[in-house]
Amino acid sequence: MAKPKLAIYWAASCGGCDIAILDIEAKILDVADFFDLVFWPVALDFKYDDIRRMDDKSITLTLFNGAIRNDENFEIARLLRQKSVVMCAFGSCATEGGIPALANLYDRESIIDYAFHKSPSVDNPDRIVPEPIYKVPEGTITIPAMWNTVRSLGQTIDIDYIIPGCPPQSDQIINVVEAVIDILSNGKPLPAKGTILGATDKSCCDECKRQRNIKKIKKFIRPFEKVLDPDLCLLEQGVVCMGPATRAGCGAKCVSAGVPCRGCYSLPTNIRDQGAKMASALASVIDSTDPAEINAIIETIPDPIGTFYRFSLAESMLRRVQI
Repeated sequence: MAKPKLAIYWAASCGGCDIAILDIEAKILDVADFFDLVFWPVALDFKYDDIRRMDDKSITLTLFNGAIRNDENFEIARLLRQKSVVMCAFGSCATEGGIPALANLYDRESIIDYAFHKSPSVDNPDRIVPEPIYKVPEGTITIPAMWNTVRSLGQTIDIDYIIPGCPPQSDQIINVVEAVIDILSNGKPLPAKGTILGATDKSCCDECKRQRNIKKIKKFIRPFEKVLDPDLCLLEQGVVCMGPATRAGCGAKCVSAGVPCRGCYSLPTNIRDQGAKMASALASVIDSTDPAEINAIIETIPDPIGTFYRFSLAESMLRRVQI
């Protein structure tokens, strides 16, 4: 009996999701034993044409990590959707656009202008920029065309499931892999389409062991600015922690180590916009009713949009800044 086929792909992301898969350690052998790995370019020498030659729906499961940033990302996302029975958005960038989608604060031209002309690390007196099509004596070179707007995977193709996280926690990956193997081995029904795997319906605060005393604050700080109480809620100590606006499932590992939640595990149930939810949470701890003082306190939040929408800008109500 033929093994179920597995594909793994890395689009616009940092590669941490691929490392997280390897972090399941010996369990990777169970994956290799159960699945026929037909595509994982970052790890093995697979070609796009290998997938093009496959029959439609012949890949049982694709784990797709990374946002859609350029023509190549989009082409391969559509190709893998065509060839796959189950398409899973794997990690924050595929799920919500992730950190690459912070580029939506600018337009394509201004990003290229900075990267190739204005960055202090660039020496480019001839002001050369990459061209999608370029002729050389040996032939024609083509490279992917960069999009103006970064999109999540679900904004470009139909997806079946989501595994959140930057990256997803290795223990959650193990749980998902073992559940998939059990389903496929025993003919069990798949979860409902749209299910978020490896997470729960609660918020990160529900997993956090820190005490909440409803303390009011006059200033927001960064974690290095003072010695923090190891037992008290970070938000109540003035540290912007995204726990109230983030789905549970990571085990609150960052917060337990004294690092504020970054918001990578996506939105809790019934929350439409992560930044709006976080603004509401901060309003509950600001100790003032005076508009001028409130504005002064808010001014102490470093990089509000990069903090509130670090992973979710593409899927937020903002989507991108209108330039």
